[in-house]
Amino acid sequence: MKTALPKRFAFAAEAVAIGASAGGIDALFTLLDDLQPPMAAPIIIVLHLPEDHESRLVQVFAQRTRVPVHEAQPGAPAAPGAVYFAPPGYHLLVETDRTFALSCDPPVLFSRPSIDVMMESCAETYGPGLLGMVLTGANEDGAAGLATIKARGGLTAVQDPAEALHATMPNAAIAAADPDFVLPLAGLHRLLHTVACR
Repeated sequence: MKTALPKRFAFAAEAVAIGASAGGIDALFTLLDDLQPPMAAPIIIVLHLPEDHESRLVQVFAQRTRVPVHEAQPGAPAAPGAVYFAPPGYHLLVETDRTFALSCDPPVLFSRPSIDVMMESCAETYGPGLLGMVLTGANEDGAAGLATIKARGGLTAVQDPAEALHATMPNAAIAAADPDFVLPLAGLHRLLHTVACR
């Protein structure tokens, strides 16, 4: 794994899959800061939220970025140039035709939506064209998903546990996936903008 991004880095993402839990909103503020068109990839995010609360992630993040922000809808395309959040209470998947699907299957690691479920479906759909990122969180969701992305040839990155508000999720992802990069949020921000923007 690398702890710094090379000055010359050639990887053009077809999609980006990001998972976060406790502390994730602030981490995503930093990661998505100054994101603007044109973008070559959709950014698909699972952030753990209580199932019984309405999500305001779209409204919050739409005010902080210049690209469209949506809650993923079943049957809608995962279109390049936009950010998509999983709705609370459903697992989010990306089908092989690159459209979204929602599932009411039981929680995984006490979580629905599950980062693992989303990342595993994205890995199946995008293969080596996928960038997966695991950020701060207090459980191990995302570790298996990131390992699947790595096994399918995708690029993998994890927030530096020393910087994360909750290190459990990054540490689990590092142990499971041996990611390509372990970076602070500033490094992940640069990586995202390097591989997802035209």
